Order: sequence, then structure tokens, then C-alpha cells
Amino acid sequence: MKASEIENLKIAIVGAGYGGAAAAKALSLLGADVTVYEQAPALGEVGAGIGLRPATMARFRQWGVFDAIAKVSSPSDFFEILTATGEPIMKDTWPEAGTEKQTYLIHRGDFIAALTGVLPEGMVQLDHKLEKIEDKGATSVLTFANGKTVEADLVVGADGIRSTVRKQLFSGKEPVFSGEHAYRAVISMDDAQGMVGDDNLRMYIGRGTKVYLLPLRHRNQLSFDITALNPDGAWAPAISSEDMVATVAGFDDRIVEITRGLDVKAVTIRSVWDIDPVDNWHTDSVVIMGDAAHSMLHHQGQGANSAIEDAGALADALAEAGSVKEALALFQATRKPVTDELQRISRQGWSEDEVNDVFPGQKPASQSPTARQEA
Repeated sequence: MKASEIENLKIAIVGAGYGGAAAAKALSLLGADVTVYEQAPALGEVGAGIGLRPATMARFRQWGVFDAIAKVSSPSDFFEILTATGEPIMKDTWPEAGTEKQTYLIHRGDFIAALTGVLPEGMVQLDHKLEKIEDKGATSVLTFANGKTVEADLVVGADGIRSTVRKQLFSGKEPVFSGEHAYRAVISMDDAQGMVGDDNLRMYIGRGTKVYLLPLRHRNQLSFDITALNPDGAWAPAISSEDMVATVAGFDDRIVEITRGLDVKAVTIRSVWDIDPVDNWHTDSVVIMGDAAHSMLHHQGQGANSAIEDAGALADALAEAGSVKEALALFQATRKPVTDELQRISRQGWSEDEVNDVFPGQKPASQSPTARQEA
């Protein structure tokens, strides 16, 4: 689209998470009139650390926000996978993207703060919970719980795994339980039992459990993540300290000690969900992206990175195509094959024996959550 056409676009983004904030930055750089509507009364993100891949950091450099992200993160040169007791399985460098070769390890809260901090004041409107979206063809109308209505030339649904935009316009399917839990905590390096000597991600794999050690050395902290098979599909299950320790039985003694020392009240405890692939992501004036379009399990570490890549691809498509309608079709054609594959491989997290330990009698052809849930 011509620059003058983009400058006349009124864009409403639903959700101020990773994808929504990144899309706001990328689209505003094109000159569009962008407003982000976030349902929460304040910005923030719970949980622990994530890795921003080289391709993601290349986008941040393109948008002029690389330094803001780098300031609150630690660069990592490689990742390593080990057995539960520390024997090496594999070690590899991160996939390069142009001149970017490192993955940056960052706390989720710092990431959201840095992303939203580079947006113009007033671009993010808090306390706007979407209740209804009406697609009128060339434009769409949003109705919020606070009574406000907004009409926009383009609505970007970046409202997460339980997306209202997706449910009302694209797919009524509910999220799918993976049959596993994630227990996430951030601890001081002083409590890391000497397990961290550099800035690189390590994953320890034992029967039915994976433990991720993600250093946040710029904070003098360690992001400690246990992912374990568990049949309890409550969104926020009730888990005791003893339950968590039991998941790491047989692991390196230091991992057991870290787990035993966790304050369960400070641990983010969630069951793990994704969604089945959504056939269509757009109409003529509405598009979904990020977790709203392709929420995936965290085994490949691609959720946030995929959302950032979506934001870049959407901005690229608007700049290249002749109209909003054509741009949204181009965006889906570019990104959906990639995210479909990432969703697929992210679901292949466990062996048949491991699954059968927790879900006796199942014979999953693939280790997808859908196969487990329907068996």
C-alpha cells in the first residue's frame, strides 16, 4: 500500500501482550493510526524467563528497539540438552538470522515493559475488555465491557489463547489440554546450587519431566522451569511443594535441592494448553495473530518469537500489498505454514512410555495433546 494510504488507516489492536505490543510498534512505524486495547487495568506479565531468538532480535533492530531489549536481557551463544543426571545429549548454537547470532534471555515482565515502553504515550488503552466484534466488511466495530465502541479499518486480534476475536469470527474450538503442567519460578543465583556458570540455556530431561535452567545474569537470577506430565487440567491446579519435588525424583541432586527450596507461593503453577490449527485467520478487515491464531506448547520456545515474527510479517504485508484485504491474505500465506509446523513439532514432546506412565493404556500415534485427550 502507498504510504499515504497506510497513514489514513485506523488500526485497533486487541491485546497488549508480546504480539500486540510488537504489532503496534511495527505498524505505527509505517505511519498508521494505531491504538492498543488491553483488558487488564495495568500492564505486567507473570511467569519467568524466555529466549528471544536471533530472528526476533533482527526485527527489534529493524524497528529501532534493539537497545531497549538488550538492556534488560542476557545474550546466549548456545543451548544444551542433558539427561536428568547431567550427561550431555546435544549442544548447538542458535539459528542465525543475518548478522544476529545470539538468543537474548529475558524475564517476561521486563520484556513487556521494554516493548510497551517504546510505544507513544496513550497508544495503549488499559481496562478495555472486548465483549463483541462486528465485522462490517471494509471496517469492524469493537464493543468493550466499559461501554466504549470503536470502529477501525483494521482490527488485529492479539488477545491470546482464549481470544474473543478468534471465538467470535474464526473458530469456536476451545483450547486443548496438553496433559502436562508447568511450574515456573525466578530465584537468586545464590540459590542456584552452583549450576549456572554462563548465560546459556540448558534443559534436563527425565522420565515425564523436563527442567529448564535459563540464566538471567543481568538480574543475578535464574529462571527455573519444571514441565511435567500430569492429568489435572485445571487452569491453575493446586500443587504442593512435595508434588513438585516428586516430579524431579532421580534428577541431579542440585535440581532436587533447588526444587525443594522453592516457595510454592512464589511459583507460577499452570496446566499447559495450546489450540488446534485455525483454518482461516482473516476477513477483509480483521486478522488474528500470535497465540490467538496459533498458540503452541512451549517445548520449542517459539510462542513469543512467533508472535514477534507475526508482527513483522503483518507490517511487511501492508507495505507490499495493494489493499488491506490483499495484505491480510499475504500475511496468512506467509506465516500460517510456518506456525502450523511449529505447532505440530511442539506437540511431540513425550515418548509413548512416558505418556502411558501418566495416562495408562493409551497408544498415541503422535504425542499431540489432542490424541491424549481423545484417547
